Amino acid sequence: MLDPRTLEDRRDEIVESCRARHIDADVDATIALHERTNVLRTEWNEANRQRNEHQKAGKQKLDDAAREAHTAEGRRLKDVVAACETDLRAAEAELEAALRRLPNFLHPESPRGGEEDFSLVSTHGTPRSFDFPARDHLAIATELDLVDFERAAKVAGQKFYYLKREAALLEVALQRFALDLLLPEGFIPVVTPDLARPDVIEGLGFSPRGEETQIYSIADHDLCLIGTSEITLGGMYADSILSEEELPLRLAGISHCFRTEAGAHGRESKGLYRVHQFTKIEMFVFCRPEDSDAQHEELLQLEQKIFDALEIPYRVIDIASADLGAPAYRKFDLEAWMPGRGEQGVWGEITSTSNCTDFQSRRLKIRFRRAGEKKRNDLVHTLNGTAISNARAIVAILENHQQADGSVRVPKALVPYMGTDRIGPR
Repeated sequence: MLDPRTLEDRRDEIVESCRARHIDADVDATIALHERTNVLRTEWNEANRQRNEHQKAGKQKLDDAAREAHTAEGRRLKDVVAACETDLRAAEAELEAALRRLPNFLHPESPRGGEEDFSLVSTHGTPRSFDFPARDHLAIATELDLVDFERAAKVAGQKFYYLKREAALLEVALQRFALDLLLPEGFIPVVTPDLARPDVIEGLGFSPRGEETQIYSIADHDLCLIGTSEITLGGMYADSILSEEELPLRLAGISHCFRTEAGAHGRESKGLYRVHQFTKIEMFVFCRPEDSDAQHEELLQLEQKIFDALEIPYRVIDIASADLGAPAYRKFDLEAWMPGRGEQGVWGEITSTSNCTDFQSRRLKIRFRRAGEKKRNDLVHTLNGTAISNARAIVAILENHQQADGSVRVPKALVPYMGTDRIGPR
């Protein structure tokens, strides 16, 4: 959520952010609501001041007539204060709702446009030239008996799956590999709940309700399944004051993720690429405002380090404005080369990292106290980044490391965790 005190001074930036993200929000109406709320708050404070003075005057000795008049005036002032407070609370709720419709500011270098208007930052590794017909991960996994969608559909429905044999080992190996890379970088491993309350989800800038939501709600409970541990990691420090010495606070969240994937269809959703449940190691950072750009770059470098080690060709893209979620100030994606998607192959997203500045921390009231400051608290900046999203990482590994005999070579970095350098052939 944006600071309402900045609305008027940064009005044009906010309008530009809404326009560039294709968000329909009335910024001028929100500014007017803020001004009205300030006026009502002043009126309420003044009414309280008058009532307090009146109560002090009542401590003096008064005759019966004066006492009766004083009591009547006290009742009148009490009613005035209550009416002012009612108007103020209604205005504050209206302002809060309007503020929640406004997205974060945009980084000046973030490209403007839709999904295809991203900026290519860099490309790493060379897509492999196969001397045999490259297959997609689903064909590979089926032949090696690694994944079972059919039986999972009987149990949980479409787009759920069983991982079997080496794929199950790969699931565990990827998690441990990512953690072993992150822990020396100061990340604290955290196994998070797989559920969260709607107010926490909204605080992180996600929508737990409505037609556009990607979030499962639990019937008869005020809980939702999380789509990412960004939600539970951010909510972990809601309404907290950290010390400057604790920052940057870097967490590595381990969780299942659940997404409805409403409206997802087409070739790119085939197999494991777009599913309803997957395991993910998520990086989350709380830091000082002046450090967030550098922390964002570090998260990106860690994502690159992971996929360099997995020997996966990938490119880094700077996401365009209309493809950004409301909390993101700037976002980078890693897209892996996936040769199973036709003769020419296709780039597919495998990680993302976002700098959300103070957009989430303002909603969640996550602050820090600078060294030497006794009264003033500043909002932290929050950042998130995917270390490993297992389902998509498995897609990239199977397709890029497939062999002519039907087997799959295990990347050297994973061999110690897998106990083998090859999956199959059967």
